[in-house]
Amino acid sequence: MRLEQSLPLLGLLLCVVGTAALDEFQVEISGTTVTITCPLSEGDISWKITGANPTTKERTYVIKDHDSFPLNVSCSANGVDYDMYLNARVCANCEELDTLAVIGIVTADLLITFGVLILVYYFSKDRKGRASTSAGSRPRGQKMQRPPPVPNPDYEPIRKGQREVYAGLESRGF
Repeated sequence: MRLEQSLPLLGLLLCVVGTAALDEFQVEISGTTVTITCPLSEGDISWKITGANPTTKERTYVIKDHDSFPLNVSCSANGVDYDMYLNARVCANCEELDTLAVIGIVTADLLITFGVLILVYYFSKDRKGRASTSAGSRPRGQKMQRPPPVPNPDYEPIRKGQREVYAGLESRGF
């Protein structure tokens, strides 16, 4: 029962939203040319733009060589008035890219980056166990044992047959 009551309300809401979308200016920018389309579709449309006196009565108004300065734009017909604040940034040397070109550029960049990452990973993976061959390292052959350090004559170890050298040393009684 509640669904039956809400369906007409939903239909009314969709109609209001559908007509609200028609009450908006349409602005198209290409290079330094700005094209403005008034939401009104019938009658003689009069345009009012700050800093200019347009004489056209058409639905679209074209501003050539726009200098990116903010404008107040209004169009009116049959007592209905629509106002808009236009702050369009334009440039003469800009290139326009469509969505497909931007997606292609980003995808190609990601694929190249991942490709280089994978190549570096696989080439560096084999070299983990190898010794580096930098300029400061010496070539290594077989592992050789180091000879024992040269003994200090002041601290010679006691050897068999040489006890007389140390015979004069006796433990002292404390």
